[in-house]
Amino acid sequence: MAIKGILFDFWGTLIENGVFPSPVRQAQNILGLDTDFSDYIQKFEEALMLKKYKDLYEAFTAVCNSFDIEPTQDILDQLVGLWNRNKLFAKPYIETKIVLEILKKSYTLAIISDTDCFSVNQVLEKYELGKYFSGIFLSYELGKLKTNPEMFEEALDKLGLKKEEVLMVGDSLESDMAAAKNAGIKAVLVDRRGRREYPDKVRNLKELRRFL
Repeated sequence: MAIKGILFDFWGTLIENGVFPSPVRQAQNILGLDTDFSDYIQKFEEALMLKKYKDLYEAFTAVCNSFDIEPTQDILDQLVGLWNRNKLFAKPYIETKIVLEILKKSYTLAIISDTDCFSVNQVLEKYELGKYFSGIFLSYELGKLKTNPEMFEEALDKLGLKKEEVLMVGDSLESDMAAAKNAGIKAVLVDRRGRREYPDKVRNLKELRRFL
């Protein structure tokens, strides 16, 4: 069946993080956690990205509590500062707008992202990206992460598309590729640094045409 819709992850796929390494990896260091990243990221996202918080301090207090870490002022200040820098300096990858402009003519485009309540909408507005998408599905609004197939099901239902009609595009093996596979959706990995192994991958968004 022909592809009719494309689901895009946000951070690291359409938008370049404002800090490097990525904020979630830096947060792991700030928290002093040496656990496996796949275990850490699931727990971290569940704490930060499944609900709305009044501010980042409240959000990261919840994160600390989920890992049984004392939310000291120093830790909270570091995490809040990191998140604010990331949002301030985040920007679309050089090809993002051009590719979205072209794809929108032939496909239904949507964002599906595990994210906190403080960043995505502000960055979308700043760079006027919202016009390209027929739907924006964010974990903190839906109360689900992409590892839960219901998040994809809800998105597809609202878009009027079937699983076999969409392609998931993301940069994370855990949050995007494995999650899409779990939901029965074909996925393509964006591996801009050429460091990861995955059968279907591209170096940038321009190469997506190979899979459409």
